Amino acid sequence: MTKPLPAPCRQPGHLLAWLVVAAALLTGLTARAETPEPAVTVDEVVSPRVSPHDDRDYRALTLDNGLSVLLVSDPEADKAAASLNVDVGSAHDPEDLAGLAHFLEHMLFLGTDTYPESDAYQGYLTRHGGNHNAFTAPLDTNYFFDIEPDALAGTLDRFSRFFVAPLFNADRLESERNVVHSEYQARIQDDGRRSNDVLDQLLNPAHPATGFSVGSRETLADRPEGEPSLRERVIDFYESHYDANVMHLAVVAPQPLDELEALVTERFDEVPDRGLSRPTIKVPLIEEQSLPRGARMQSVRDSQRVSFLFPVPDPETAYPHKPADYLAHLLGHEGEGSLLAVLRKAGWADGLSAGVTRGDGHQALFAVDISLTPEGAEQLERIQASLFANIDRIRESGLQEWRHDEEARLAEQQFRFQQHGSPQSDAIRLAMNLSRYPLEDVNYAPYRMDGFDRELIGHWLDGLRPDRLLRLYSGPEVEGDAVSPWFDAPWREVTAASDAEPLAGIALPAPNHYIASNLELLDHQDEAPGLRIDEKGFEFWHMADATFNTPKAEWRFSLQHPAASREAREAALSRLLAGWLVDSLNETLYPARLAGHHFEAYAHARGITLSFSGWRDRQDRLIGRVITQLQEGKIDAATFDRVHYGLQREWRNAPQDALYLQASRTLSEALVRPVWPTDALLEASRDLGVEDLRDFRERFLADLHLEAMAVGNLGTELAEREARQVADALSPALTTEAIAELTPLQANDLPDLTPSTTREDSLALRYLQGPDRSLASQARLAVLGQLLETPFYQRLRTEAQLGYVVNAGYSPMLDAPGISLLVQSPDTPSEAIQARIDTFLDDFRQRLAALGDDDLAPYRQAVHDALMQRDTSLSGRTNRLWRALAYGDTDFDRHRRLAKRALAVTADELRETWPALRDTAVARVSFDPGDEPSDVLALSRHLTPLPRDES
Repeated sequence: MTKPLPAPCRQPGHLLAWLVVAAALLTGLTARAETPEPAVTVDEVVSPRVSPHDDRDYRALTLDNGLSVLLVSDPEADKAAASLNVDVGSAHDPEDLAGLAHFLEHMLFLGTDTYPESDAYQGYLTRHGGNHNAFTAPLDTNYFFDIEPDALAGTLDRFSRFFVAPLFNADRLESERNVVHSEYQARIQDDGRRSNDVLDQLLNPAHPATGFSVGSRETLADRPEGEPSLRERVIDFYESHYDANVMHLAVVAPQPLDELEALVTERFDEVPDRGLSRPTIKVPLIEEQSLPRGARMQSVRDSQRVSFLFPVPDPETAYPHKPADYLAHLLGHEGEGSLLAVLRKAGWADGLSAGVTRGDGHQALFAVDISLTPEGAEQLERIQASLFANIDRIRESGLQEWRHDEEARLAEQQFRFQQHGSPQSDAIRLAMNLSRYPLEDVNYAPYRMDGFDRELIGHWLDGLRPDRLLRLYSGPEVEGDAVSPWFDAPWREVTAASDAEPLAGIALPAPNHYIASNLELLDHQDEAPGLRIDEKGFEFWHMADATFNTPKAEWRFSLQHPAASREAREAALSRLLAGWLVDSLNETLYPARLAGHHFEAYAHARGITLSFSGWRDRQDRLIGRVITQLQEGKIDAATFDRVHYGLQREWRNAPQDALYLQASRTLSEALVRPVWPTDALLEASRDLGVEDLRDFRERFLADLHLEAMAVGNLGTELAEREARQVADALSPALTTEAIAELTPLQANDLPDLTPSTTREDSLALRYLQGPDRSLASQARLAVLGQLLETPFYQRLRTEAQLGYVVNAGYSPMLDAPGISLLVQSPDTPSEAIQARIDTFLDDFRQRLAALGDDDLAPYRQAVHDALMQRDTSLSGRTNRLWRALAYGDTDFDRHRRLAKRALAVTADELRETWPALRDTAVARVSFDPGDEPSDVLALSRHLTPLPRDES
């Protein structure tokens, strides 16, 4: 597959962007609205290009201090959001203070001149239903939040002061250094981090992005006597790199543009103008005279992978033509005749992606990453030879204008019917794009594909040669003669040369016949899904939806079987059948995926769900093909073995997952039936063979209940006809009553639980379960969770410095209400953490005692607004409605009723609820290195269902 654009996260990644601060950003700009008085004198007006169905108002302006701003007024938004991107990141750390940019990011949250309290920002956000975070990348640091619209002014008051007058509180330096160190320790066993650590040893050591970006107690230690203190170095870095001219702010909110402009101008015009510009990196990313080069590293997870990397120009230098995307499409293709298809047929690989990573604005690495089977791990030379055979074929006959035009057509379709994300995700995307693209392309750049340029593509293709190869293999069997400096990965250098024979049968993709042509928008709109077909074995719900201005439809088919999860063996077979269905159609349906038609199958407690998303036009072909394959497709031994191995690998690797995720999983395995622990699934799957899956498919399809839903831009008649075709093919005959429900259990008398993990941190999770599944209990615990969130974080992370992963809040299991409090620590034992949680809960009783209804009002409102938050995509809406149906909410209004209940919660009700919640039905999950895992099923076998009690 072609690697997607990376989402914002705390890790290095390439953004297909252009390092250009256009002259247009120096003007006051308006789109779709009357032009207000500009912030500065302007000579030219430029507008961002928007999709035809984007009716939001845009305005770009540059403040007098040089800070560039893009405002988006969306009257339908139920949240306001902002993101500020700073053109500096971990690549700019001083050599003697690795992690300083990241440490600075943390310090900015801990008090400013106007709001000196360390929890002033987070506490305000929590009271008003907001969220916030930040990330440090090699070239950028990004800060973002969302909030109730009425609280935008107050949030910007607090947010803007980070960039004007942070305090860098001396009394918080040590605590935040410990938090950064905890973040480092929490990720020290992540194979992605370990792989990057080894890769850094193979790149140019003079390149600034090859250093240690996270930071630790060691790298951020106090400075020797006579040198500037750590606090002085933080301030110096801030003043040397943070400046209005290298900041880009995006705000997405329902307020009119004039109001947004006033809010922003008033608060951000104090950001200092130090005359800085975006730093550039001219040092080569890799010393090409050292190539070809290879290395092998030891992975923590039971997983074998190989990356083939080549130095190329950064694609942001040619983003209008996307030469790297063109090549990634051909090399990452998964259809018939593709490199992946040939490797899968040989039994050597089960996944492949191609794209660009490590971009620095000048140079990048083009990467082909392949997930290997154990047999494939023994065939690296032939896999490498096959890759270069594929590249040679592209040189010979792959540079064709029709291929470019096909990609451009698909990109233009996607842009034409682009769906907005959440205000927060939009703000992050726009702020980062504003720092790189010309203003007119901040929306359009990822989709823009100007005319076919054979010479330009050939320039990138010329970099993909054997003499320019850097190959990195990772597997658990590797023994190294060196250890990477920060993430302790054993590795050794090997030759990357190969004279092996390539596999035969590699071919370039044929024209794509799944591209939709009928893109007419229908205007019918239903208020909620209606039951269109109601029969003994089949219910079909449909909702015509035109609100997203896209001719797409979402389908869900739940194939329910009474024994799908009755035993661990049946649950494993359900997952094998779903995995086989997807895997067996991979080559056939990959062109459909490229054309915007998406399919997945996933197993759950009641059976298997088939999910379809994409254009209405030609979607019936995809659905029909999948149903035919499910019923008639040959389950061959090779495909079974590949899927069986992949699932077993996933279950074997579960103990390497993040510890806090494992704790939550352990809790759900104890408190929900039927849910099977991963070790039970692994054990049950060991002796399964291809004949077992064939037999299971026959039994499964012979005894079905079918529940289906379609949401989107399709009429009732067409929806019913397509749904009926599926039902006629499957012939479901079981009633709803024959299918087991997922049931949450009461946590009374549940012994302490210990997850099965290889992690080295300690952890404590406390779960306070509500007395029943009523709306009243859910509302009370949701408000309590909102009330707990900030003080718990402040007490146990900011003040006690227990760890990086610290959180508390409302955590329902299905419709069973509960509150979780979790701390993961690199050096505090779980018993000590549990004691800290006890102290916090005791003190919280005193806070409740003094709580008035006026104090509670913003927390109630925040819960209400979160429940009533609008859907920002057709798939998001469909998933919400599908979940409601799974809970039996056939009026699709439970969230509205719960939101109404939340507004009515009183302080007296919370005081009445708290004692029993604190001491009854409490579950504990804890872990310290060396602890033996619990037998979760045995310890929870006596638990009974949590009552519904809708009184």
